[in-house]
Amino acid sequence: MYTTVTELADGRELIYYDAAPGRDRTAEDRRPLDRVESSPELRRDPATGDWVTIAAHRQTRTYHPPADACPLCPSRDGRQSEIPAADYEVAVFENRFPSLSGAAGRCEVVCFTPEHGAGFADLTPARARLVLDAWTDRTAALSARPGVAQVYCFENRGAEIGVTLPHPHGQIYAFTAPAPRTAKHLAAAAAHRAATGRNLFEDLLAEARAATERVVLAGEHWTAFVPYAARWPYEVHLYPHRRVPDLTRLDEAERAEFPGLYLELLRRFDGLFGLAEPTPYISAWHQAPLTGGEELALHLELFTVRRTADKLKYLAGTESGMDAFMNDVAPETAAARLREVP
Repeated sequence: MYTTVTELADGRELIYYDAAPGRDRTAEDRRPLDRVESSPELRRDPATGDWVTIAAHRQTRTYHPPADACPLCPSRDGRQSEIPAADYEVAVFENRFPSLSGAAGRCEVVCFTPEHGAGFADLTPARARLVLDAWTDRTAALSARPGVAQVYCFENRGAEIGVTLPHPHGQIYAFTAPAPRTAKHLAAAAAHRAATGRNLFEDLLAEARAATERVVLAGEHWTAFVPYAARWPYEVHLYPHRRVPDLTRLDEAERAEFPGLYLELLRRFDGLFGLAEPTPYISAWHQAPLTGGEELALHLELFTVRRTADKLKYLAGTESGMDAFMNDVAPETAAARLREVP
């Protein structure tokens, strides 16, 4: 992997990731941009203890632009975008409309490919590996920033999820406190250790691998399975067999196997409902916080809001109002359906 670090016209950082050296990354951003003015505020909900980000400046962010005005495509034919180069492999830059910035954290955009109409599932294994390397590099860099407590890499895909830019991309958030879901993981892991003397996430993986009816894909170093108490109709967790806290601790064998297995998993999601359009999903890397996360395990959680070809799973009264999930599909049924997808 080869990196080129440069700046956009407003001073935001841009990093090109290339599989080989020699690519010309000298193109300048000549847009007349003002410096980004954002002042998100972190407020703690005294009733739950959760931190809520107030980011009112994001109301003016780019919203469903036409394809010929996509800000994530390369700059071509006199049209300037967020990527000054005429082509790229993987690019990462600071979000112009960040939910977190300054003392509140940092938000970055990860462009997986210059092809506007593609998706992650369309990548080659080599390009998917380059994305993995970019996630890893940014995890290391952001973890070294003062005040950062946890790094979160994720992809939102599909209008049903709320995506406003259809170009294939993901995001990376640097939180200044562990996320609420991570706090639940920490509490559950501590209780499991106290009760059994074992690690919760190692036991979850071992249980899933033994209960093969919930396994979707398995390799030498990774297993993808539907969790026993899945919240979403089609939800898969992907674990490395060796417990590590974050992406930086994966070894070469684990990195080498990941792209092919993950791409197959995404393609099975796309084939679930027999539709022409791709399946909407959220793909989320859960990494341990920088301190106090010794019991946690790196894993990826992938799920879709679609429950049938013509029905979505809405987070309505029980889920949104009480954080009480109701799932319409049995986990064992979901796993069997995913195994059946060619």
